[in-house]
Amino acid sequence: MKVQKVINNNIVSSIDDNGIEVVVMGRGLGYHVKEGTEVPRNRVEKIFRLDNEDLMDRFKTLVFRLPPEQIQISAEIIQYANKILNKPLNQNIYITLTDHVNFAIERSQENLFYATPLLREVKNFYREEYMVGEYGIALIEEKLGIKLPVDEAASMALHVVNAEYDVPMRDTMHITQLIQQVVKIVEECFFIHLDERSLNYDRFITHLKFLAQKIYSRDRLDPEESEFTLMISQMYPEQYACGRKIQSFIDEEYDYQIAEEEVTYLAVHIKRICLS
Repeated sequence: MKVQKVINNNIVSSIDDNGIEVVVMGRGLGYHVKEGTEVPRNRVEKIFRLDNEDLMDRFKTLVFRLPPEQIQISAEIIQYANKILNKPLNQNIYITLTDHVNFAIERSQENLFYATPLLREVKNFYREEYMVGEYGIALIEEKLGIKLPVDEAASMALHVVNAEYDVPMRDTMHITQLIQQVVKIVEECFFIHLDERSLNYDRFITHLKFLAQKIYSRDRLDPEESEFTLMISQMYPEQYACGRKIQSFIDEEYDYQIAEEEVTYLAVHIKRICLS
């Protein structure tokens, strides 16, 4: 690889063997290095590959002003997220999470801390993503000696969710609130507190995540009833009535009419979690 551009003393851009632009990081990697010379491979610590040219330009702008330690920490958090979730993440996370980590560190140095209003919901609805956030704050403390509050684990988790479902951050927040509201409806229907540790609860939350994504993408299903719907409404009338309440709530609050088939699946999940 040859140096295409020196970004700072620790970071350069280059072209890899496949002709794709990459950002290469390493201590002193860009110091006294001229464009067109070979990248000193013994100094390379991390290579960033972003498929989108615009993302790459934004990433180069970001890393130009940040300490390499913070960039490395963000990269390790993202690597951990990929390992834990085992699913593709939108590459925009290299920008959003790196920027957030920097902002969180700056605020902590100024003793400015903000509570995350959805901390409990994030811990319950996005458990694996929250684990990534916990790993992130532990890594920051280990590498930089800076102890961030647990709220930052939830904030990092939301950035991971945002990249996981490839939706804007505001939609991620709204989806979390929607799930919270639906869970509350179910608890009020049956005067119970759902067991957040049960497998059926996890399955219900997963179903609600996909439903919320449909709502925010405005993806509509065929509203026709089926024999399965009729059967479930007769077998589980109370749970089906609760599903109807959820349907009405979503229609009123989000201007989205969920299909009868969806009400049926909600009833089946509600029946399961009521037995947990």
